[in-house]
Amino acid sequence: FALSVPARASCLGEKLSFLLLPDSIKDSGKMTHATSMRVKLPVVCIILEGVTMVLFAIFVRYDKETDPKKWHMLLDKNGSHAHTNIDNDFYFRYPSFQDVHVMIFIGFGFLMTFLKRYGFGSVGFNFLIASFGIQWAALMQGFFHFLGDDNKIHVGIESMINAEFCTGSVLISFGGVLGKTSPVQLLVMTIFETTLFAINEYIVVTVLGAKDAGGSMTIHTFGAYFGLTVARVLYRPDLHKSKHREGSVYHSDIFAMIGTVYLWMFWPSFNSAITAHGDDQHRTVMNTYYSLAACTLAAYAISALVSHEGKLDMVHIQNATLAGGVAVGTAAEMVMTPFGAMIVGFITGTISTLGFKYLSPILDSKLKIQDTCGIHNLHGMPGIIGAVVGSIIASFATRDVYGTGLEDVFPLVASEDRTASTQGINQIISLGVTLGFALVGGVLVGFIMKIPIWGSPADTQCFTDEIYWEAMSTTESL
Repeated sequence: FALSVPARASCLGEKLSFLLLPDSIKDSGKMTHATSMRVKLPVVCIILEGVTMVLFAIFVRYDKETDPKKWHMLLDKNGSHAHTNIDNDFYFRYPSFQDVHVMIFIGFGFLMTFLKRYGFGSVGFNFLIASFGIQWAALMQGFFHFLGDDNKIHVGIESMINAEFCTGSVLISFGGVLGKTSPVQLLVMTIFETTLFAINEYIVVTVLGAKDAGGSMTIHTFGAYFGLTVARVLYRPDLHKSKHREGSVYHSDIFAMIGTVYLWMFWPSFNSAITAHGDDQHRTVMNTYYSLAACTLAAYAISALVSHEGKLDMVHIQNATLAGGVAVGTAAEMVMTPFGAMIVGFITGTISTLGFKYLSPILDSKLKIQDTCGIHNLHGMPGIIGAVVGSIIASFATRDVYGTGLEDVFPLVASEDRTASTQGINQIISLGVTLGFALVGGVLVGFIMKIPIWGSPADTQCFTDEIYWEAMSTTESL
């Protein structure tokens, strides 16, 4: 049954001919087995969840307001009834947690459904990486922020909110590589980015003592530039072969607007979720509220101004209207005044819209950064603006303005351990540290994601659900 010499030569010639074929021809053939998730995804999901459960079993415990024994000791401390159930932090934080939870799983997910053939991937992969991210973030942040004297991580409602924040940063990065990565690649990115996020957050908030309640730096700037760097490392020279799928259609833009509206409505809760109770939280909500409103007017105005025939561009409305919430994230709890919040929102809405119109094409053609969702315009530039605004306002913080409330917003300034100007300088240093972690981390993680074992789609197979999802029979073939 052995092949004759001519037959062997013919077979070998066919193999060599196939290897020498252009990628476009090979991609159009039966190469889809490389993207199959039959083994890869189950193995990765089971291993990650198994490791996470073991780490939770070893390290994670209820905090004092969740553990029944500790909480009831507080309820009747020395028989004085010093606490009541209504004093539990759950009743103060859970409404904000609900809002943030909706933003993470509905807002971010639906905002990315604008791609006409990638609705399943946008919402579905958002669901996947967020579900893993909140667990991994609880561990990584716990080791830095919630580790008790017993060397255990004590979790409660505030740690849940912080885990959502960390996951939000990963979802921002997801927007930069949307439609061009496999679910396994996204889970790999989540592992490393969440870890780097926790380290950066610890340095910024604890070591440098910066204030960043709404995460202009730690969430938005970090997530955006991490994602952009990963997108650069994963640059696809032949992505134009999938360009016909990258656009939107009427109904996909409607679904994306659902995400926009949810994010817009709940952004005040996002920025205020972990600020101090009372005037701090109230002020944060108000500043975010007015910034978003002014930002929206700016986005509509500039979109009509720069678009063809003065018509509105749905991309601008879906994204730039949210930039005001990003830009006041750092300073929202500070005394920036409603008027100041409006100025920041209007300026940011203008810059964000112009970024979508003019800057995104330059990033693609000149810097080879294929930013699917325009995260540089919605999160990157507004995040930097927010960091600068926070630094300026912090530099002028005085007890005459804040009164005893200075202890809540700037405790180190109130205790005279540092001056207001030093606080402002530390805010800017924190921005630099965040950018450093994002850029260096993005390069390293990008190269890890580039390893071909993760089932990444070919350049001709991007922006379509048919690679990783059971597509409906009525789906239009493109």
